[in-house]
Amino acid sequence: MAKNRLEGMPQTLTSTSMFTPCSFSPHLHTAKEDEQGGLIFQDGNLTSASLDALIQHLIPTTDYYPEKAYIFTFLLSSRLFIEPHELLSRVCHKCIEQQRLDDPVLDKARIRKFGPKILQLLTEWTETFPYDFQEERMIGHLKDMIHRIAPCDEAYWKKMNQLLQTLNQKLATLSHGQEGIVKISAAVSDKLVAFKSKPPSIQREILSVCSDPYTLAQQLTHVELERLSHIGPEEFVQAFVHKDPLDGTKPCFSEQKKTSNLEAYVKWFNRLCYLVATEICMPAKKKQRAQVIEFFIDVARECFNIGNFNSLMAIISGMNMSPVSRLKKTWSKVKTAKFFILEHQMDPTGNFYNYRTALRGAAHRSLTAHSNREKIVIPFFSLLIKDIYFLNEGCANRLPNGHVNFEKFLELAKQVGEFITWKQVECPFEQDANIIHYLHTAPIFTEDGLYLASYESESPENQTEKDRWKSLRSTILGKT
Repeated sequence: MAKNRLEGMPQTLTSTSMFTPCSFSPHLHTAKEDEQGGLIFQDGNLTSASLDALIQHLIPTTDYYPEKAYIFTFLLSSRLFIEPHELLSRVCHKCIEQQRLDDPVLDKARIRKFGPKILQLLTEWTETFPYDFQEERMIGHLKDMIHRIAPCDEAYWKKMNQLLQTLNQKLATLSHGQEGIVKISAAVSDKLVAFKSKPPSIQREILSVCSDPYTLAQQLTHVELERLSHIGPEEFVQAFVHKDPLDGTKPCFSEQKKTSNLEAYVKWFNRLCYLVATEICMPAKKKQRAQVIEFFIDVARECFNIGNFNSLMAIISGMNMSPVSRLKKTWSKVKTAKFFILEHQMDPTGNFYNYRTALRGAAHRSLTAHSNREKIVIPFFSLLIKDIYFLNEGCANRLPNGHVNFEKFLELAKQVGEFITWKQVECPFEQDANIIHYLHTAPIFTEDGLYLASYESESPENQTEKDRWKSLRSTILGKT
């Protein structure tokens, strides 16, 4: 955000220009170092500072507005040290002090310069981290701030109402969307193994619901983007909240780790793995099982072409589960060349080198895209979480002198920011409610159920497998 834009509202950048790594240039104003104290720069980049200095750097004045990249980075990472409501309270308090908003007679000319900037900061906060404002205290601070500047310009009331209206709509959409997501069925159906020879009419299988791989890949992409849209950027940080060593009282968010959307998304991945394995192990005939495997290989390939790496990995993981991979007679009927190509793409060797190369290609395509179809990038989510986890574990949040390690948080913001850009893509494919409902609610086997179905399909090959089969038959089917 240009520092010399003093009059009128600062312009809001689009989220894409804000977050794409190529425009992520946290070059902060080196000149501020001496004036503000506590801010350490290296090559024009802010590398560390005291928490107080970072908070001060967030606060607009009549002639200063923080860079957009800084706002995002600090709002994302500050929650490791201070809860959002406390941060907003301190920001408002400092504004009141610095702009003398408690004076009986306000300096209107001064506040007309400051007003648009504080409104802009509050707007960016509500747009990027709407979940922070589910707390009454947050809304209280926001309203109090605007009440103080409103006497200087009637337009501020209107701005506040617009801001609150937009925020309420966003929160309503998010919570409605969360309720609207088809709940993942927890129904496991190990008893269905008993029907392998004569499946009952109630037990549908995937090919009767959708026999076209491209259509299924599109519907999987719908599910992925729908679930991704609910994950707040802050959940990545809140997942790794530890006790702050400089705050002897409590870790932030001690009452709960606010990561429910992130956890729900991981559950979806696991369900898809088990659904694929169940669909393969369920048919009684070898030829049908081979047909289902080939179908899923084609679905996985379409997911790869779309840029849906999360579904792709779930399908490959489902096929690589032991109960599926042991079905040698079934696999002998499958044309496996395409499967090996996909497996090679998702090979963990070299820290998933092949996948990361493909992901960079998809990310590049997304940046230059002319349509939503080309913008889709759905990363292999567990690996993204792992990367963020290792970034968090590998670097201290604070330096030995007690300063916040801001360099670490710039890297964190880069990774999370890229993800935010991807999750905002609207799915360009038409939705098929029937298929989506099936994906969420079709019964799946547990691991034991999968093994039993697998042994019923192709007999155990050694004593260990025979013993396990016998034990599973007695526990699941009540047979000896």
